Amino acid sequence: MTDLAADKPGSRPSWRNVDLTAVAPFVALALLLVLGAFANPNFFSVDNLLNVITRSAFIAIIAVGATFVISAGGLDLSVGSMVAFVASLTIMFLNSGAFAGPGPMLAAAIVLALLLGAACGLANGLITTMGRIEPFIATLGTMGIFRGLTTWLSQGGAITLRSSEIQSLYRPAYFGSVLGVPVPVIVIVATAALGAFVLYRTRYGRHVLAVGSNEDVARYSGIPVARVRTLTYVIQGLCVAVACLLYIPRLGSTSATTGLMWELQAITAVVVGGTALRGGVGRIWGTVCGAFILEIVGNIMLLSNFVSEYLIGAIQGAIIIIAMLVQRSLARN
Repeated sequence: MTDLAADKPGSRPSWRNVDLTAVAPFVALALLLVLGAFANPNFFSVDNLLNVITRSAFIAIIAVGATFVISAGGLDLSVGSMVAFVASLTIMFLNSGAFAGPGPMLAAAIVLALLLGAACGLANGLITTMGRIEPFIATLGTMGIFRGLTTWLSQGGAITLRSSEIQSLYRPAYFGSVLGVPVPVIVIVATAALGAFVLYRTRYGRHVLAVGSNEDVARYSGIPVARVRTLTYVIQGLCVAVACLLYIPRLGSTSATTGLMWELQAITAVVVGGTALRGGVGRIWGTVCGAFILEIVGNIMLLSNFVSEYLIGAIQGAIIIIAMLVQRSLARN
């Protein structure tokens, strides 16, 4: 009787049925919030929390694209260099005065940034799929290309947005707010919502997960594996472009060091969020949660004297190793 009762549809679900890898990032985020409250009373102030979320916008948006790439069994190490390259070309276009008036110039620059991001992503995708080169090697090569081109464009210095009219028109894209909510936060939610819809609710999203789960089975099922994988890199490039469009009004300049180590942060956010690095499993909202976790860790380090802020890179490296160990341990259970 007990077994029959447990099998009834209306019976209470067991905690064993809960996907721990999906829940773990949100539990970790909650624990970090508690730790932050103990570390500094100002941690839970509205200004600090909004600042944390706003500063995480770049990595969160890029990591949404990385979720598609990794879910399909790929990897992109060039995103940080791509940010520098796309942002530099966009600023140079804004300085060119190709269109009369700041409004048309800004509108054209937005379109250009999206096209550049998509083109860079397409290049990564074609090199990986058509060239049959391992994603690690292919994107490691394009990482060097994008970074080198940025250094050449800037001549080792900085590329600065010169027009004060464009700066004043563009500034609200990062520093503005809608009904008290910062624009970058709105962009994060919109990007993640769109990414979640595509990955979970469309045929293409199912193909992405199928390719990442088992490439051979997906191919035998009639799924165009090369096209699906290439499009994930295009999505990654578009997400990089959106992040660039938020980054430019923040500082108004770029250099050869722009986006340095962002690829590590993006991949860490994806892994911490519960996406399987081997592919086949993608968690968009977990990825966004992972980006918040990384920024909160850095914020706690700034607000407290527990650990030097100069060790944040080491902490992030440790986080991705711990996340992989936890993910593997939960998968075994």
